[in-house]
Amino acid sequence: MPITIAVAGKGGTGKTSLSGLIIHYLSKKGKGPVLAVDADANSNLNEVLGVEVETTLGDIREEIAQAELMTPSPIPAGMSKQDYAEIKFNSALAEMDDYDLLVMGRTQGHGCYCFVNGLLQTQVAKYAGGYTYTVVDNEAGMEHISRGVLPDVDIILLVSDCSRRGVQAVGRIAKLVESLDLKAKQVKLIINKAPDGQLSDGIKEEIALQELDLLAVVPMDELVYKYDTEGIPLVNLPEDAPVKVAVRDIIQKIHL
Repeated sequence: MPITIAVAGKGGTGKTSLSGLIIHYLSKKGKGPVLAVDADANSNLNEVLGVEVETTLGDIREEIAQAELMTPSPIPAGMSKQDYAEIKFNSALAEMDDYDLLVMGRTQGHGCYCFVNGLLQTQVAKYAGGYTYTVVDNEAGMEHISRGVLPDVDIILLVSDCSRRGVQAVGRIAKLVESLDLKAKQVKLIINKAPDGQLSDGIKEEIALQELDLLAVVPMDELVYKYDTEGIPLVNLPEDAPVKVAVRDIIQKIHL
């Protein structure tokens, strides 16, 4: 059965980096096919993966909106607007050797975000059943899950940095997940960017207070910072890089 993994957390916690490394590991180990979904309008999953994204669902929505105003119309004679839109939206799927990438993006117009959510829902529903894994880099508010934009989610990975505020923010997301009764098989916490890979007593206390299920502690990795500042895709990190070792451990613990 296809498995959907949602990765969520507030900005700056490294959830996009971890999403990309999970996708990379599953793909390279032949566990695919994998569908990678960048469902955060402000994220850059493609940069972590080293993929050039030519278009997003939001871009195509804008293109079609403009096409309706053009004379003559770029829509070929005899083709319906619906068929034209379907062809265009299919082009948003970037096909790599080991995985495919779908980027939501967003439109420029006011109030268009919900429309792009709808496009994402349609496209993911169309594609997801053909993949062993769907890995979604989500936004912090879990909007795509709460609105039913994504298919049933099997595993939710909540990513926090090594701070009380970060753990508290993830705790709020976990309570949202619980209130939505999503029936995910696993809801786990990952603490990212921990100095020396260790947690202070205060952070441990906060995790317990928030009733979070700690899966892994990912150590601070200076190479991640170096690669990011130099524009090098994180998937190119050496296999013994601490963050890559931690991702392999995460995947084993959640039995993928």
